[in-house]
Amino acid sequence: MKSWSRTWTTAVVSTVASTLVLAGCGAEKAPQAASGAGSVAEPVAVTYDGGIYVLDGKTLEVKADVKLAGFNRLNPAGDDKHVMVSTPNGFRMLDAAGGKLTDVEFPGAEPGHVVRHAGRTVLFTDATGEVRILDQATMDSAERKVETYKTAEPHHGVAIELANGELIVTIGNKDKRVGIAVLDKNRKEITRNEDCPGVHGEATAKDEVVVIGCQNGVLIYRNGAITKVKSPTEYGRIGNQAGSDHSPIVLGDYKQDADAELERPTQISLIDTTTGTLKLVDIGASYTFRSLARGPQGEALVLGTDGKIHVIDPAKAEVTRTIPVTDSWQEPLEWQQPRPAIFVRGGTVYVSDPNKQQLHRIDLAAGTITATASLAQKQNELSGVTA
Repeated sequence: MKSWSRTWTTAVVSTVASTLVLAGCGAEKAPQAASGAGSVAEPVAVTYDGGIYVLDGKTLEVKADVKLAGFNRLNPAGDDKHVMVSTPNGFRMLDAAGGKLTDVEFPGAEPGHVVRHAGRTVLFTDATGEVRILDQATMDSAERKVETYKTAEPHHGVAIELANGELIVTIGNKDKRVGIAVLDKNRKEITRNEDCPGVHGEATAKDEVVVIGCQNGVLIYRNGAITKVKSPTEYGRIGNQAGSDHSPIVLGDYKQDADAELERPTQISLIDTTTGTLKLVDIGASYTFRSLARGPQGEALVLGTDGKIHVIDPAKAEVTRTIPVTDSWQEPLEWQQPRPAIFVRGGTVYVSDPNKQQLHRIDLAAGTITATASLAQKQNELSGVTA
């Protein structure tokens, strides 16, 4: 793979500028962001069929009702104002602090993973294989900096940029995904590993060690080298992970029935990036891909279908306590359908309950619900600003 010059372009994106396999930053133009009033404190956002509610993170008062048709997904954009919205046509920036959708768009069908790390927010567009790297320091500026890279073939992938400028990106095509490649800051390949069938998801642990999920374990990237950690079962899919800068251990899901229409697992995985080992913990209840989070001290948090937050000590690999939040529930067969979700910011946990059309705010240390909002629509995705 050839190298290229690493450059930043000051641009707002509205059109896809590059069709090259490897692309620098094109001169991509778009409308400037709508200026927000900044009236929403510690914003939290939830989607519903036809729009997005923006709530005050302290009181859970609904501050804005943003109309937006289609199935939309949410991720923190990486600053204290914005949330990235995945729409059918691309990524859109929501000014959550101002309670309004901006005109800033990163077009492309099948917008996928959004990854925040080391002052960068990386967007992966599945249908094009395009990777966009945003500088969080300029995200709220008309002079925002965007770097573009394109994978050899489009696929459902993910990418993350490290503090030293290295880019980790998945390898695959529309038919199969096989592993990851690591590129230096000039986008010259350093190393790769293709022993990761069904590669999906990522998390960063303490000391900037990256974990990527596979259908038979995980790949760990540390200091220029990739290590494979195998699942304890022949098929052991880890497709969703949650990491913490305070812990060398990554929390992952764990599915072991390759033929299930919908597996409802009760075991979670704990990947120790220091020892290269993997442990399974049965929490006594099933969970979904929206159930995993980390606490401010690196605690592993899993929202179970028993309606409880299971607090896990990663080092001891055991559940230390549970926090009751909702009634028991069951995961729907279709992944796009609403189900309870968890979002954590500092020591505050937010849990949605679409069955009762409620959103709860929980003090993690105290283990108590401190506020509850009743919503007019059944909510689906849950997120918020991170800072």
